[in-house]
Amino acid sequence: MKIRIIILMLLTAVTSGLQAQVPEPAAPQEEAILLKGGIAHLGNGQVIQNSFIAFDQGKITLVADATRTRIDFAGYKIIDITGKHVYPGFILPNSQVGLQEVSSIRAMDDYRERGDYNPNVRALVAYNTDSELPPTFRVNGILLAETTPTGGRFSGTSSLMHMDGWNWEDAVHTADVAIHMNWPARQTGQFDFATFTFKRKPNKDYDKQVREVAAFFDDALAYGAATDKERNLKLEAMQGLFDGTKVLMVHTSGPKDIVDAVAVAKKKGVQRVAIVTGTDALLVKDYLAANKVPVVLTRLHSLPDREDMDVDLPYRMAVELTQAGVTVALSHTGMLALARNLPFYAGTSAAYGLDKEEALKLITLNPATILGVADKLGTLAEGKDATLFVSEGDALDFRTNKVVQAYIQGRQLHLKNRQQVLYERYMKKYGLQK
Repeated sequence: MKIRIIILMLLTAVTSGLQAQVPEPAAPQEEAILLKGGIAHLGNGQVIQNSFIAFDQGKITLVADATRTRIDFAGYKIIDITGKHVYPGFILPNSQVGLQEVSSIRAMDDYRERGDYNPNVRALVAYNTDSELPPTFRVNGILLAETTPTGGRFSGTSSLMHMDGWNWEDAVHTADVAIHMNWPARQTGQFDFATFTFKRKPNKDYDKQVREVAAFFDDALAYGAATDKERNLKLEAMQGLFDGTKVLMVHTSGPKDIVDAVAVAKKKGVQRVAIVTGTDALLVKDYLAANKVPVVLTRLHSLPDREDMDVDLPYRMAVELTQAGVTVALSHTGMLALARNLPFYAGTSAAYGLDKEEALKLITLNPATILGVADKLGTLAEGKDATLFVSEGDALDFRTNKVVQAYIQGRQLHLKNRQQVLYERYMKKYGLQK
């Protein structure tokens, strides 16, 4: 009993120490703000070298070229950002932000439910606004994330969340934007530690598993058409796929698997389909472009999946898909904390041939379009949410990106986080900073 009490006290102390480092959520915008003189990257491919960006009550009210526009400054709080860069808030799709804290501690992971068919599981109600991760993302300009469940065949329903808020009700931007499905794999793989390679073998149950998925879609269609029915939460959650209010995010790899997944979804009446994958998307890029299926790339900073691929092919994925006419968004897989490098993935795409402003779309307009929120987010435009940030340098370059101001729907964020606090503490300790 004493040991249990001691462990509980230690956990309480650690948790209290962690929460103490999470900045207080921002207060609502109280006055109109005008950002003056900044280099505005609008997110649609355009740049204004000397800009006026004004916002009030959480909405952008003015985006203009300061060299051609005269305005009355009365009523605005003027913030001079001459020489600095202003961007729309970056969007991180397909992440477990708010659902995972310390991956090695099971009690701090809440991103997976038991069972294979869980489209009714809603990630937003588990979103933890006291997580330490969002503050570390915000300092790189990532202001929104699609918090996403995992596991099973149908993992659940994701929501687009702000990186700030007292609770999930405050933090939610758009609820229930997508249903995530893990498509059956034609080949299964097992890692061989003796040779340090994956051994692949055919999945003998592939056809059976595909039929099960198709049958589930058929059940959902029949449920939606029925007038007298007993409520079924799983089938009810699927209805948004057929009326276009939700996007089906299919997690898969292998070119044939991608084609099969798109074909089945289209045949069953799914209005919006996106593929979450890696380099194999390049093998079917023309098919994806012809069917207007966007792609969310998960592993840009990685090695290729196949031995015969160029070692730098993952860096070129977004470039080649974009040039083929595919809408591409960038995400992250692996250690969740490293998802804060999202803007630098876009920077890598720019270094490997994509125009810098086109690369910016990979983490702004494109994910907003895929998730169905481009009317509110993704670009700096009048009438859209005032979710934006100011950087002293190029936000896609880790050497110059330094976010000095950030706003979510006009609310100015506190940019301190635990990493910065520790950095400053030990810089002082060793006499490197006064």
